[in-house]
Amino acid sequence: VPSGLGLDSAEVRRRMTSRLQAAGLRDARVLAALAEVPRHLFVDAALVNQAYEDTSLPIGHGQTISKPSVVARMLSLLFDARGGAAHLGRVLEIGTGCGYQAAVLARVFGQVVSIERVRGLHEQARNNLRPMRLANLRLVFGDGNLGVPQAAPFDAIVMAAAGEAIPDALLEQMRIGARLIAPV
Repeated sequence: VPSGLGLDSAEVRRRMTSRLQAAGLRDARVLAALAEVPRHLFVDAALVNQAYEDTSLPIGHGQTISKPSVVARMLSLLFDARGGAAHLGRVLEIGTGCGYQAAVLARVFGQVVSIERVRGLHEQARNNLRPMRLANLRLVFGDGNLGVPQAAPFDAIVMAAAGEAIPDALLEQMRIGARLIAPV
């Protein structure tokens, strides 16, 4: 398949980011990262026509890939809170899923550690991310509630999903002044 056609086109991703910008997303760093990551490579082949719509899609194992607007909002909150990527060298993502948000995070931040508790999703993310060769991204299989203490402290923690309370183990792995972003 020739490059630059169909879903492989940067133009498709640019239109997605233009819609997000029209909806209020202003951070150029986040828009650029979303425009660089080919979301269609992270969804099932039967759903690729919906990959650049602002919708969550099933990725298997009872999980979904987050809407682009949710990914954008979470990253924007990190910047708004801290004022810039220079303060966010090391980020922990709880819930790798298919790897899409991890890829976007790796385009913006210095080091990203992403942990996934579902073995099938962990392997799926590994396969999805391998061709991207993101040297600043480390995938870990394990319980996100425990975090990744050997990689701590973190400048930020991004949770793909949150329960009723934030686990103490995550709070203990945050650097002083760090931010934790979680959908509630």
